[in-house]
Amino acid sequence: MSQVRIALFVGSLRKDSINRRLARAVARLAPEEFEFEHVRIDDLPLYDQDFDGDYPQAGKRLKHEVSSANALLFVTPEYNRSIPGVLKNALDLGSRPWGSNSFAHKPGAVLGASPGAAGTAMAQQHLRNVLSYLDVAVLPQPETFIHFKEGMIDADGVVESEGTQKFLQGFVDRYVSWVQRHLA
Repeated sequence: MSQVRIALFVGSLRKDSINRRLARAVARLAPEEFEFEHVRIDDLPLYDQDFDGDYPQAGKRLKHEVSSANALLFVTPEYNRSIPGVLKNALDLGSRPWGSNSFAHKPGAVLGASPGAAGTAMAQQHLRNVLSYLDVAVLPQPETFIHFKEGMIDADGVVESEGTQKFLQGFVDRYVSWVQRHLA
């Protein structure tokens, strides 16, 4: 198979984000032909329907990065039992104006990490609802809620826990298969 371009969204802006670590770990566990391209969301203006006639440059860049990708991966924290506003804003900008949804018909997956025991279960459910409306074919299983503990994944995405590595490899294998099936 030729290169598969994955538009990678990390819902946290924090420099030392555990979800950024998780995203790096997933990329390291994927086959070489899967190329993960981090989509920048920290510079996006808040979506405003007034943009629809003259879209802002950062919004055009986002739409281009999503449109040119073969698949999507969302790695999100959970803020107040939902997804971070910056991630929702990116979804709004990338799917507007009406009729120009850059996310439509792409395979994708959702996962996330949190120091809390429930991981990111609620945020992922909310994100899945939004992605379903945007016509993203979201990998249904495995649901991947990581209860993050220091020493689990280092800053470079090296998984330091054998159990976590095995669990994440299972997720990556299913994601790769899901993407390949949708691109065939």
